[in-house]
Amino acid sequence: MVAQPKPRMTVDEFLTWAEGRPGRYELVDGEVFAMSPERARHGLVKYAAQTALNRAIETAGLPCHMMPDGMTVRIDAATTFEPDALVYCGPPVDLDAIEVPNPVVVVEVLSPGTRSVDSGTKLIGYFQVASLCHYLILDPVKRLLIHHRRGQGSSVETHIVSDGVLDLTPPGLQIAVADLFVRV
Repeated sequence: MVAQPKPRMTVDEFLTWAEGRPGRYELVDGEVFAMSPERARHGLVKYAAQTALNRAIETAGLPCHMMPDGMTVRIDAATTFEPDALVYCGPPVDLDAIEVPNPVVVVEVLSPGTRSVDSGTKLIGYFQVASLCHYLILDPVKRLLIHHRRGQGSSVETHIVSDGVLDLTPPGLQIAVADLFVRV
């Protein structure tokens, strides 16, 4: 018996397939992956990060918007990710949109099963998006922020911090690192 190859999808086919389907999915190189349920710590850190980003946008008075998890970021013709939070600037997206085309900041909260994907596949993928300036990975157990920032040319600068103030320029946001995590 010969194993049949898994069918591959384009992003457009995937978005049509996924809309209205229960559960959450990502598309990587044309292959659909279901996303696992979250632990409480993950959900609380995700909410803290979303709140901190939203507050920083309001404080800065910028024409930017925070979107919570559930929005799709198109990496290429066969890959999409669904970050735990993102920031984009410009006019508000259509309220029926499921995709945000020009994120400036994306946030992923580490889970036991996603550490290698978040710091490997997604790191490489997110920086293929021309508008992206910052990729934040939050480690909710160690309370560490891994800040990947677009550098000169094709370089990516990485800083690992547990306190202080995070500078997200562009677009010009300032966030206390402690605000990205659940208060204990």
